[in-house]
Amino acid sequence: MAPTLSVVTRQVDFRRLFLAELVVFGADWFVMVPLLVLLPQLTGSGVWGALVLAADTGINALLLPLTGTIADRVDRKKIMMAANTAALVGVLLLLGVRGAGTAWLAVVAVAAVAVAKAFYSPAASAALPNVVDAADLAAANAVAGSAWGTMTVVGASLGGVLSAAFSPYACFVIAAVSLVGAALLVWRIRRPLQAPRESDAPHPRTWAAIGEAVRYIAARPRVLALVTVKSAVGLGNGVLTVFPLFAGLFGVGAIGAGALFAVRGAGALVGPVLTRPILDRRSLLLPGLAVSMSLYGIAYLGVALSPWFWLVLVLVFVAHLGGGSNWVLSNYALQAEVPDRLRGRVFATDMMLATLAISISQLGAAALVDSIDERVLIAGSGLVTVVYAIGWRLATRRLPVPERVAA
Repeated sequence: MAPTLSVVTRQVDFRRLFLAELVVFGADWFVMVPLLVLLPQLTGSGVWGALVLAADTGINALLLPLTGTIADRVDRKKIMMAANTAALVGVLLLLGVRGAGTAWLAVVAVAAVAVAKAFYSPAASAALPNVVDAADLAAANAVAGSAWGTMTVVGASLGGVLSAAFSPYACFVIAAVSLVGAALLVWRIRRPLQAPRESDAPHPRTWAAIGEAVRYIAARPRVLALVTVKSAVGLGNGVLTVFPLFAGLFGVGAIGAGALFAVRGAGALVGPVLTRPILDRRSLLLPGLAVSMSLYGIAYLGVALSPWFWLVLVLVFVAHLGGGSNWVLSNYALQAEVPDRLRGRVFATDMMLATLAISISQLGAAALVDSIDERVLIAGSGLVTVVYAIGWRLATRRLPVPERVAA
């Protein structure tokens, strides 16, 4: 077995955390793809699908400063189990989406899942260094970074196929059962998910704790660069709104939409694996991040011009290979540089900025999707990412490279 993948077999608690994340991410896309195909069928408009995506990311962005603070105070295992339960309730609400008059319920249900993810994600990211030995942190990040991509492939492709073969509602039920399994996996983790705190140390108030994290980030240019890097791909995420409509343009329907989301996940799966050697070469980190952003934007410019669906699938794969690399590189660097007592808040800030960028992109797409050609929207999203990548690299080109990874 490859050394990177062997961390899954050697580190039992990491394996449980990783498998739980696989289930959570798989359930998320197993629900989202059928829902994004169902809503235009029920309403005759692409707006509801765009609003669902915007709710998913926008609510995350609003809550993450608070949930990151909670991840630094409260038992992370309890947070993750409670979040799985809340996501389960949200998924079950989707069973009530039966016509144009109940399309609003899809937004409420996805909002509930988004609240759950806002609590789950900072806790899981901050917990990862505590469930592996220090020597395995780079390998664990490469594997964990592939979790989202792995289950986007599985969740999106199966969601598209089963939705076409049976119904979207069958997918919603399967996702609900899966979330129960994820909660059980987290419950079985035995290592503490945060470093010990002094029992008599006072906890700062919420806004003071958030302020402490913001000052920490602002005083460290490298950390500031790392928490802004995901926004490039986020600002290009309006393309997801167009996926179901773009599949319809090529006449491939729900299965084609599922294939688009699946190859997106496949790229995000392969990207972290290919990025693994860079994690041990700190001098390549910032240039690698700039390349990953640019690759995403350039590939989507190609998607907008492609006359063949098979080429669209290839280019979407390439785009998200860059996006997956971007994610794992920045996550690993933040875990290495940020102390445990601040890690939840810093990761929450990181994810808040990324999801805020995604939400802005998707709300913009929602406003334009019924009036502008799909290819123009995709090209605009790709161009925004390329411009951001160039500006980010110019702003960070003189930042020093640390001699070693922080303990």
